[in-house]
Amino acid sequence: MTSPESAPYRAIAEQMVEIPGGEIVLRDEGTRTEWKVGVGPFRLDSCPVTRELYDAVVSRMPEVHGMTEVPEGSGVSASGAGPRAPVTEVSWRDAIRFCNLLSRVEGLAPCYSVGDDPDGSDVVCDWRAGGYRLPSEAEWEYACRAGTPGVRYGELDEIGWYRANSDGGAHDVATRAPNAWGLYDMIGNVWEWCWDVYDPAVYGPYRVFRGGGWNDHPRGCRASCRRKSHPTLRVDDLGFRLARTV
Repeated sequence: MTSPESAPYRAIAEQMVEIPGGEIVLRDEGTRTEWKVGVGPFRLDSCPVTRELYDAVVSRMPEVHGMTEVPEGSGVSASGAGPRAPVTEVSWRDAIRFCNLLSRVEGLAPCYSVGDDPDGSDVVCDWRAGGYRLPSEAEWEYACRAGTPGVRYGELDEIGWYRANSDGGAHDVATRAPNAWGLYDMIGNVWEWCWDVYDPAVYGPYRVFRGGGWNDHPRGCRASCRRKSHPTLRVDDLGFRLARTV
């Protein structure tokens, strides 16, 4: 059985990037609104969660005493990608539960309390806890841009896998160029769940995901592009990335 001190667990700590505090202006193209958000310093994994890491952590579940919040997704990529490709077929609720499970495996305080509501309305995040969590939408875009003002942090063919170059599937993480803060695959490869509710007045419990995926046209692969779906959605171009509060 894999221990927390051995790969792939060790790689998590090594891959976490210290993100400085600042602020970001978020934009919603549908409503043509924008709003400024302050972002405190935090840590973000340099890569999305891989199939290898997801499977290794979920396999530890029987060892974690009292752990009942089990990730339900299979973590299997419909595109036939390998173990170092981003995990897909995981819902927002699966990602939340994974964060709690990994936190407990590593002896950290979990960030989330999770109930039985399929809409996720009973999930509460303790932002002061030391465990793993999803980034907020503001944290995600702030980290993606890494201080750059453009549509993307580089030329799309150099930084991301998308419809024109992906050959119809996800690719191993960190095989395109990173941004200025050393974060890979923020644009393209797979979309990434964020914590936030998209617009509760219009879309109810739908949660935000960001970044574009391997099947998207360039318009979907932009730092500001926002999409949403129900917290139980599982598809083959949607995964997630780990964050921690400093």
